[in-house]
Formats: sequence, structure tokens, C-alpha cells
Amino acid sequence: MKKFTKNILSGLLSILAIIVIFGYLVTQNNGNISKVPFSDIVKEIQNNNINSVTVSNNTVKATLKDDKVKQAEKEPSGTFIESLKAYGVSEDKINDLKIEVQNNEGSSIAFSIFLNIFVPILLIGGLIWFSLRQAQKGNSQAMMFGRSMAKVIMPEKDKKKMVTFADVAGLKEAKEELEEIVEFLKNPQKYTDIGAKIPKGVLLVGPPGTGKTLLARAVASEAEVPFFFTSGSEFVEMFVGVGASRIRDLFKTAEKNSPALIFIDELDAVGRSRGTGIGGGNDEREQTLNQILVEMDGFEANKGLIVLAATNRPDVLDSALMRPGRFDRRVTLDLPDIKEREQILKVHAQGKPLEKKVSLRIIAERTPGFSGADLSNLLNEAAILSARHNKKSINQNDILMSIDKVLMGPERKSRVISEKEKTIVAYHEAGHAVTGHFLEHSDPIQKVTIIPRGRAGGYTLKMPTEDRRLISKSHFQADMAVALGGYVAEEITFGEVTTGASNDIQQLTQIAEQYVRYYGMSDLGPIHYSDYRNNRTGEIPNHSEKTLQEIDEAVKTIIDTAYATCKKTLTDNKDKLEQLAQALIKDETIERPEFEALMGNTPKEESPEESPKEVS
Repeated sequence: MKKFTKNILSGLLSILAIIVIFGYLVTQNNGNISKVPFSDIVKEIQNNNINSVTVSNNTVKATLKDDKVKQAEKEPSGTFIESLKAYGVSEDKINDLKIEVQNNEGSSIAFSIFLNIFVPILLIGGLIWFSLRQAQKGNSQAMMFGRSMAKVIMPEKDKKKMVTFADVAGLKEAKEELEEIVEFLKNPQKYTDIGAKIPKGVLLVGPPGTGKTLLARAVASEAEVPFFFTSGSEFVEMFVGVGASRIRDLFKTAEKNSPALIFIDELDAVGRSRGTGIGGGNDEREQTLNQILVEMDGFEANKGLIVLAATNRPDVLDSALMRPGRFDRRVTLDLPDIKEREQILKVHAQGKPLEKKVSLRIIAERTPGFSGADLSNLLNEAAILSARHNKKSINQNDILMSIDKVLMGPERKSRVISEKEKTIVAYHEAGHAVTGHFLEHSDPIQKVTIIPRGRAGGYTLKMPTEDRRLISKSHFQADMAVALGGYVAEEITFGEVTTGASNDIQQLTQIAEQYVRYYGMSDLGPIHYSDYRNNRTGEIPNHSEKTLQEIDEAVKTIIDTAYATCKKTLTDNKDKLEQLAQALIKDETIERPEFEALMGNTPKEESPEESPKEVS
């Protein structure tokens, strides 16, 4: 149909082009002809200044002896010779003329009819046809409005788009859970013979970037079945009922291609809890959710279909969606540990020319808390940095610099600071580093720099060499003391503090509040102190004024203790503070080996931590 439309339009344009060219040529041919009254041609005949005469209907063209052409219109009632006789031209002069008669009246009439009738009809017909075509297209789009927007990957056609479990590094437990789903799809008889039912739904839960979508694609690839993938937001439209219609169409289409996998990303966009008082019973989101519930476990069971869904907000999902028979399994994807980070780095390092001295283990140690997407972005930033410096390979320093960029932002090399401000920043960061080094339960100092990045004038990077899931009271106390290191270093060195400690104080206060409110580590005891509790009418205070005052006093006491600890540590090691600050003023960046050499002793026993901490 599209080819036919193009041919019609091409034909119309060709006809119009011919008409324009023909008219142009006619105009050009008439460019050397001067139109005169018929009497002028008679005078030229009387003066014997005519070579030839061409008569076409009522038009007379006379070619003069100097090759000029004059054109005149005669009276239509008589012939050319009769017109000459009427003007008194003699028989001898008429006999001496070379007269050529052309009769093209029929073609002129046909051409005139074509121009005046056929061309307008052709143009109007084309306009009507185009309008009808647009209306038909609009109707077609309206009919498609309720169709599913899901994309489909067919294993036999889209092999390049498919990934396998081998392409997914880490996530060992999650892959084991999903390998059973693959086995269900490839060999269902094995399970049905023993009375087991195929799970109808699997919910992938985890922070952003942990590989939920990648795992879903790997399941479809390993099972070699069609993979329908869409997003929860594609079902939410302005008109009520469209989302439910698209859900019906999605399941209907997938059932025709069963066994198949349906993957719904960001399920919380349509799967939020109902009855919260928002949107009402006719809300589009609720209608879509109702249809999902029916399709997954209604009166008619879907045969050969497994629904995979991903979300990082399982707490907001409706309870009916989470019950057995709908999403039978919940697979949790955590942030990768140090071994998994190393495996992920190896996967993303493929195709990137790393130098032999690059240690992915060290990079994995420097990146606790990074997701798979973060690690991919990290190596990409390292490759961009290497290319910027016209290198042919990526070295260890490029990757370490990229870690700093991902965590803190790019270096602000254009920022010009005075020597006084540079000195203040150096003592500030030295205060953090020295406090962290000499406190037993603080994490090892990996790097200290006064080069500005992002909004920070400098930063101290402290992180463990291993991952830890549990944080002790002693670690919290050490972290709070280290957070005050810059503040106290400015105070004991310059006698006053600057605004550079504002972010440190904010982090310190957050840690102290968590210490008291959520973890029960203060003298108030093991009680969870949340600010508000939810009610049908909104949020209401959860505690009395007296309790809130006690919480504030407990937070203040903890911060005062951290301040005293920090001040004693820096006072006892003021020579190390001075030494490190001067080294920072000179070199601007101090890595861990140089730092420990400046401290002049064996590194303290390292303690693991869950994520890196940058103290600015």
C-alpha cells in the first residue's frame, strides 16, 4: 500500500512538472516574437519586407527579411487572403508571398481541455484521496490505541540481542532460582509428573543497576522462548480502560506464542496498593492492576506463560499481586560483594585494552556499594579518560581517577584559590585523615586530596578491603569522630572554623540520629523512634514533646562525645597533622602508601565496611 501511494504521488508530480516545463518552453519560444496589429504585417507585405508567412487558425506569423518575427491576430470570419484583399493588397503581392497554413485547432482544444478540466480534477481528486488516507490512518491508530506496546524478541530471529547467564556476572543465588524457571520452560513434563506446578510469576527485587532486566533477558535466551518486554508506565494512559486493554492484548499475544516469557519492568508504576484514598475506584492504575491480577490467576489459567517483573519498590506493591498464584517467587538482587564486583569488572573489561599491571581486585576493593551498572560506567569513564590523553591502553591510574570522578564529580582545574584557602583545605582534610588513622574502629584511609571535585574543595577517602553487612556501635562512634576531623583541625590550627565543615556536620547529625532513633544504641534503649505514623487522614506525630526532647538531648550528647574524641586524637598527634597538611599543600594528593609512610607506623588493623565514605 505504501508503494502504491508513492507511485500515485510520483505520477501527479510528474504531470505537474511536464505542464510547467511545457509552459516554460512555449514562453521561451515566444520570447523572439513581437506581437503587433494585423495592419503592421500588411504594411510589411506592401513594402516587400516579408520572407514567409505562417497561418495557424487566426494567428499570423510573418518572418521578415532581417529574420525578425511579427505575430498578429486576424479576424476569425475570413481567410488570411481575404483579410489581405480587404486591406487592399494586390494579387501580385499576394502571389509573391510564401504562405504556410497549419491547422492545429484540434490539439489546441484538447490541450485547453486538459489544462482547464482534467488537471483541476486530478488535483482535487488527489487532495480528496490524501485526506481519506489520513482519516483511515487516524482510525487505524485509534483502533491500535488499546493494543499492547510490548516489544518482542524471538530467539530464532534476534540471536544478537539475546544474552545468557554467562553474560551476567555475580548474582549466583539469583541465577540458581531462575535456572529452575528455564528448566520449567524447556522440560515441563519433569515437574508435572511429580505434581509440581509451573510458577506463574517471578518478582525480581533489588536496587537500580543490579541487573534485573539483564537477568530476565538471560532467562528468555536460555529457555529459547519468545520474550515480551514492556514497562509498567506504558499501561498508564489518560483514558480509563486503555491500560487494561493493553494487558489483555499482551497476554493474548503471548499465549499465541507460548511457551513464552512476559517481562514487566518497573512494576510499581501500576502495581501500587489499592485503597489508599488516592485516585478512587475508577483510577486507570487500579483498573490496569485488576486486569493483571485476572490474567495471572483468574478463572482461566494461562498455559505456558511465565511473568517476570522487576521493581526496586516492593514495599508499595499491592498484597493481592504478591500472593502465591500470582508472583510465586521473589528473587532478591543485592549489590555485588567484592568477588562479584571483580567478576563484573572482568565482563565489562572485555573489548577494552587494559594494561597488564591493572589489578581488577584492587578496583573491586575501591568500589564497595557499586552496582553492575556503576561498574560498567566506571570502566567506560576510564576508557574515555585514556582516549582524551591519546593513550592506546587503560592503566590503573585511569581507573582510579574514574572512581573519584564517579563518586565526587570531575576535577575543577579551572578553579583558582588563594594560598590561604588552600592551606585551610589542607589542614581540614588532614584532620579527617589523621583522626581516621589513629581511631581503632575507623576504616583505612585510601586517599587524601585537596583537588576540588564537584562541590567539595577536597576529600578524604576511607574504605575497607572487604564487605560487611553489620555495623557496630564502635564503628558509628568512629565515623562521627572522623566526620568532625576537619572542623576540629581548623579550630585548633586557626582558632576559628569555616563553612567547609557544613557537609561534615550534616553527615554527623544524620549518623547520630540513626544511632539514637533506629538502632537503639543510645541510653534511651532499643526503641524505634520514627517522626510520624500513617493514618487514613495523613501523618500524625508519633511521640510526645517530652520524648522528642529526650531524643534531641541524646543526639547532642553523642555528638559532644565524638567531638571530645576527635579533639583529643588530633591534639595528641598534632605533629602528624602538621606533617600531612604540609605534604598536601605541596603534592595536593596523597595515596595510601604515602599516607602510611607519613604516619610513620605500621598500618592499623583494617576493618571492613559496607560502602566507601568520602569526608569532605
